[in-house]
Amino acid sequence: MGGFENALRAMGARNYRLYTIGNAISLVGNWLQRVAVGWLAWELTHSTTWLGVVALATTAPGFLLSPLAGSLADRGDRVRMILWSQIIAMAVAIVLAVMTYAGETTIISLFLLSLTMGAANAVNQPARLALVSNLVPPALLGAAVALNSLVFNTARFIGPAVAGLVIANGSVALAFALNALSYVAFVVALVRLRDIPALPRRPRRHLIGYTLEGYSYAVRHPGIGQIMMLFALTAFSVRGFVDLFPGFADAVFQRGPQGLAWLTAVTGIGAMAGGIWMVRRDGIRGMTNLIVTHTLMVSLGVLAFTASHNYWVALVALFFTGFAMITTGIAAQTLVQTVVDPEKRGRVMGLYGVVFRAGPSLNAVIMGWISSFIGLQVTVAIGAGLCLIYWGWARLRRDAMEEALEMAARGAAAE
Repeated sequence: MGGFENALRAMGARNYRLYTIGNAISLVGNWLQRVAVGWLAWELTHSTTWLGVVALATTAPGFLLSPLAGSLADRGDRVRMILWSQIIAMAVAIVLAVMTYAGETTIISLFLLSLTMGAANAVNQPARLALVSNLVPPALLGAAVALNSLVFNTARFIGPAVAGLVIANGSVALAFALNALSYVAFVVALVRLRDIPALPRRPRRHLIGYTLEGYSYAVRHPGIGQIMMLFALTAFSVRGFVDLFPGFADAVFQRGPQGLAWLTAVTGIGAMAGGIWMVRRDGIRGMTNLIVTHTLMVSLGVLAFTASHNYWVALVALFFTGFAMITTGIAAQTLVQTVVDPEKRGRVMGLYGVVFRAGPSLNAVIMGWISSFIGLQVTVAIGAGLCLIYWGWARLRRDAMEEALEMAARGAAAE
């Protein structure tokens, strides 16, 4: 029960509690909009290539902006960064709702608005990830990270389920409007945060050099660098397959928007189960092995999903895939957040954001384009096969990663 007790203690911290509640409401809206954007892109084009391109637009700005945002998160006001990015994202959702209701949305305008939303997310993500360490004591950081992931994946279940109902019985425009409304809760929570510890003053340095210092630290670290490499490889090979769900729902399973919602929601249910399981864990022992083992589980789950033409078998495969994906994500973020040099946290989490957000979206574009020639199922299966190769590479390096991450993390947590 130690893990649950730590989670309750983390929620007992006023600032973390406010942040988590506001974030949870906003994330439900984000997932609702994500499903709606994918469905609208499919309705406008019926093109797997455009599905991938629109998905990439949401995260591509991370390649350019995350380094800058990570550096600002290490020497600026993290709360203010998050607040203004959320206001911009809310404005985009309002524009999407109005244009779609008026029937004026085209695939180009959807792409451009998704790009703007992606820029806002790229600016706020390093600050959001780094801010958690300012809201709870160091001993509760692992529990807070796990809770954040659990909140994200609970929203990943609720948002798509709501999206299916809203799109089928209302409209895509209504989905965008509800997302805009959800941002209000998070903005209010951010405004009410109090007594956030100020970042230590650091000598002013050139932003590019300052950013590269943090990236060099992450790449050279014997544990963080290896974990980042594993997730970069898997992100660029298979993790973008969820952005192709509209094509699977319509072209493979013939299930329409409700089918799309359930493909996404069941993946979220699996991830939510994995998040609860990780919250129950007390301490960091064995997390490196979890990352490696569940990378194998992701590969096998995606292979099972692509091999089946039966919708219900595919849903079972997605449950286990979602479970494995969130387990690797929580374990990796917990280890990195615990062992990272606090002065470089924002920059390292900016790099983390590039790998975990932009990587899958670029993968979705590549798979979407290739699938226009050889089909969705074969394309995604090839990506899963590549992921199996990367798992073998990580398996050979598991012991060295474990020593570099878990021993150092236990020492940091004990301080």
